[in-house]
Amino acid sequence: MGKEQTDGTMQKKQQLLDKMEQYANQDVMVAFSGGVDSGLLLKLACEAAKKTGRKVYGVTVQTKLHPSGEMEAAKRMAKEIGAQSLGIAIDELKGAGIMDNPVNRCYLCKKYLFQKMKEEAHRLGVSIILEGTNEDDLHVYRPGIRALRELQIVSPLALTHITKEEVRSLAAQYGLSMASKPAAPCLATRFPYGTALTYEKMRRVEKGENYLKSLGFQNVRLRVHDTVARLELDTEEFSHVILHKDKIAGFLKELGYSYITLDLEGFRSGSMDISIAEGEEILQA
Repeated sequence: MGKEQTDGTMQKKQQLLDKMEQYANQDVMVAFSGGVDSGLLLKLACEAAKKTGRKVYGVTVQTKLHPSGEMEAAKRMAKEIGAQSLGIAIDELKGAGIMDNPVNRCYLCKKYLFQKMKEEAHRLGVSIILEGTNEDDLHVYRPGIRALRELQIVSPLALTHITKEEVRSLAAQYGLSMASKPAAPCLATRFPYGTALTYEKMRRVEKGENYLKSLGFQNVRLRVHDTVARLELDTEEFSHVILHKDKIAGFLKELGYSYITLDLEGFRSGSMDISIAEGEEILQA
């Protein structure tokens, strides 16, 4: 990172710290997934609250659309950071009405999730909820951002134009364990829009991805197209795939996939959104 870029990051950091001190003049709630964006946000909120004596609630949603075990790990991390850790259990498929994986799935799910969080905030007497959307999220297909706006959820990282790279850099400066943690988006993103979703299908994807990670792969997406399993992995790891191709194919076929393919474009976030994003206006802050 060059000097000019470093100076810009430090300026943004100070702007973010100033905002967090303003928010911490009252009790605040932070939507904490255990990822680096919300982790940095929670850390800064707790640091600011030390000066004001207010409470910071780190709220983790127990969601069936994310890999199992994420919630307990997030709750432990929230306590380590210094927040009061809370959990909310939800059933998104039914509650948010996304059983058929609609194009606006993210919007419906975010709205349902944060409505539940607002109910908990009201019970605790908290009037402000913070969440970790960053600058980069504003320039790709993210329909859930509209739900955040409608519910008046505050996104400090986006408001100070902090990018994902800058988030990771700042998280490392604060010694946060999740600074280099890969993103873990919901398992519904592994299926084309319009596909009927079930928890059994998503647990199967989770098993497949966990197996690939056990072989040493870092960024892993198992995209499912009916009976086809399309693997998105870092291109520099393709030789490692060939080395383990028989084991990988055998394991995934045991899970019920008939055809195992390797995507030559490699790992990339949002590959299921390409046709949607081309025809949609990107939501700006």
